[in-house]
Amino acid sequence: QVQLVESGGELVQAGGSLRLSCAASGRIFSRYDVGWFRQAPGKEREFVASISRSGAYTNYADSAKGRFIISINNAKNVVDLQMNSLKAYDTAVYYCAAGSSGSSTSPYDFTYWGQGTQVTVSS
Repeated sequence: QVQLVESGGELVQAGGSLRLSCAASGRIFSRYDVGWFRQAPGKEREFVASISRSGAYTNYADSAKGRFIISINNAKNVVDLQMNSLKAYDTAVYYCAAGSSGSSTSPYDFTYWGQGTQVTVSS
């Protein structure tokens, strides 16, 4: 079974940076597109960024453009989300997801999910 495990979430100050990692079982990054989503308290889960299975294409939510970078580290078999210039509204549980999603930004088009990692930005 496909397994995704997120790590890297923690408490940071506004303006700071964090790098989240999504570790996957097997070679799923060669078969599936991978996305990062987040869910703040009382809010719906929202798209943050995604990367194609080849790693050639990336997509970002408007809120993430210019601040976040998604990438595949093939050597470590992880997908990272580098988050810079963090703001209070970035506070949320961040989830890694995989699936045959294409260019979709909908969580419903991603099949496999990690357990989430908490990111808290103080300001």
